[in-house]
Amino acid sequence: MENTFRKEDLDDAARRLGIETAAVKAVIDVETGSRGGILPDGRAVILFEGHVFWRRLKLYGINPVDNFRGNADILHLEWTCRNYKGGSGEYERLERAMKIHRNAAWESASWGVFQIMGFNYRKCGCADVAEFVERMGQGMKSQLELWVQFMKHEGFDECLKHRQWSLFAFRYNGRSYKANRYDKRLKNAYEKYRKEASYEEH
Repeated sequence: MENTFRKEDLDDAARRLGIETAAVKAVIDVETGSRGGILPDGRAVILFEGHVFWRRLKLYGINPVDNFRGNADILHLEWTCRNYKGGSGEYERLERAMKIHRNAAWESASWGVFQIMGFNYRKCGCADVAEFVERMGQGMKSQLELWVQFMKHEGFDECLKHRQWSLFAFRYNGRSYKANRYDKRLKNAYEKYRKEASYEEH
């Protein structure tokens, strides 16, 4: 399964969102760089978030405390990167979480090249989280389509259209965006790809 985007698919996504292809490439660059959205074994790239799982379980009427013992690496109150395993190791964590509650587990991981959280499945045009997970595993083009729907639903495209990097960073990546310089990295990546496009045009 291809782990890169075709130029025509990126151009089409940009056209549908009313933004420059350079902006689409910039988001990809900042989110996952050259790693893509598909693992070598063909599954979608994921990152499981234990603090989100804590909240999702409560929404399903399950007390996280009752499931905490032996699961501190997949179930915790605050965000931490200490429990990340990366790559296929994230599926080991996901599968353990699924034994507690399947949908809550799926909703607690970020999926694909754009790292969209599973609980956003409706915003991506999916009827349920199972459809979202299935489509994320269908390849990069499918991940791009889900992202386009997500961007339209949330109005994130307007931020990119007007090059409002800080606003996009805040809305897309949360309050911590300043700590990882998300907005500045996004702006720099956009300018790089815009220059490349200008060079190709000439």
